[in-house]
Amino acid sequence: MSSASNDARYSLDEPLVGDPHLHNANGMSSDSVHMATLDEKKRIWWRNSVINFTFIALWFIFSTILSLYNKWMFSPDYFRFPSPLFVTTMHFFVQFALASLLRFVWPHKFRPTQNPTRADYGKKAVPTAVATGLDIGLSNLSLKTISLSFFTMVKSSSLIFVLLFAFIFRLEKFSLRLVAVIFLIFSGVLLMVATESHFVIHGFFLVLTASALGGFRWALTQLLLKDKKMGMDNPAATIYWLAPVMGITLAIVCVIIDDLSSLFHSEFFTGLKTLETILFLTMPGIVAFCMVMTEFHIIQRAGVVPMSIAGIAKEVTTISISAAVFGDSLTPLNIFGVGITVCGIALFTYHKYRKSLDSTVPLDAHGNPISIDQDADGMTMSHVELDETMRLTRGSDEFDGEDDETYQSRTLFSADADAEEIRSIRSSKLRWSPAADEHGPPAAPPGPPRVSKEDAPAWQHA
Repeated sequence: MSSASNDARYSLDEPLVGDPHLHNANGMSSDSVHMATLDEKKRIWWRNSVINFTFIALWFIFSTILSLYNKWMFSPDYFRFPSPLFVTTMHFFVQFALASLLRFVWPHKFRPTQNPTRADYGKKAVPTAVATGLDIGLSNLSLKTISLSFFTMVKSSSLIFVLLFAFIFRLEKFSLRLVAVIFLIFSGVLLMVATESHFVIHGFFLVLTASALGGFRWALTQLLLKDKKMGMDNPAATIYWLAPVMGITLAIVCVIIDDLSSLFHSEFFTGLKTLETILFLTMPGIVAFCMVMTEFHIIQRAGVVPMSIAGIAKEVTTISISAAVFGDSLTPLNIFGVGITVCGIALFTYHKYRKSLDSTVPLDAHGNPISIDQDADGMTMSHVELDETMRLTRGSDEFDGEDDETYQSRTLFSADADAEEIRSIRSSKLRWSPAADEHGPPAAPPGPPRVSKEDAPAWQHA
């Protein structure tokens, strides 16, 4: 480059609209980008709500089918299979096989170009998978010592842990209103399932630990689903990388808890009965795969806290239908708990609605939201993306925006990487698309340079 080019300086504070050399990540001119109006944000919210509700409805259907299967599979009046952990372990490996099949058949859709490094896989994916296996294993172990009603009451605390880890990993911005709504829902769930249950301290701590692991693993799952660099930014890819470790972890727990020697010498693995058992062990894994796919889609689109709220809504629906259709008895306290839970869910929905209307949403020329992201080559950012990044980081290296979707898409376990990336953005000041290089860099603006040549970023000396 010429010396004139080397001396060119840019500031993020200068208006860039109309510069023909600047393009956003989609290759469009910056002129076509605008901020969403209130009506446009309402339209986007309702569109997203319909899509999210569709995934939640599908998850509800698959989850209900799986619950009915479990009741049939383990009931002493039906199939009478003695090991729930072994069944779930088999389901994890079926999910891995199906995810592998999707990656092979439709690689352009389900096989990202990026793969996790060994270090990233060990530090980020393995803890998520191990936490999932331990959550399921400890939950099943606790049921050997406590009643189902007491288990449900304690397990409902997972909503608190989900919110806690969402705050820790900055998946949700801290809000006293949100905390109050979550505790209202938690209180309603306790009343909804309240019965006279015998307190068992050992079982209590097992369920509480499982609840904490549940909140931890869902938060980690959301972080993985937003990490394009690890190649887990679609649900099938996430299942592909997590399911084997989940299965191995749960298999270890199964060996410790269950007597597998007696199981394999039982009637279930004798003669032709073996084929029937294998069929009933593997086929529901397809349903489990569909259920987990919808779970991950919900987490990716809406977040881990809405996913947990959807789970509570499912419990409310199940209890209400059981009482109305099957005549299950509910005490006045249970009915009061159902009412409180429904009010809490409604308040949470309103909270998310108000938050979406108060946020700043850049739209492209077609009215679609623009995510603040870099191209795969790291060389293209629109002026709106840069301005929004500076709005969120000006005066601090921490993100404090009300609508923190950009931070969610870039955070993964460590704030150090984010701080380094922000410093990189600040130092480079401005990046233009490769299309601009065909004409040379834009002319330098009048006035003295803002930084010295010695302090200029390395790319300006190329």
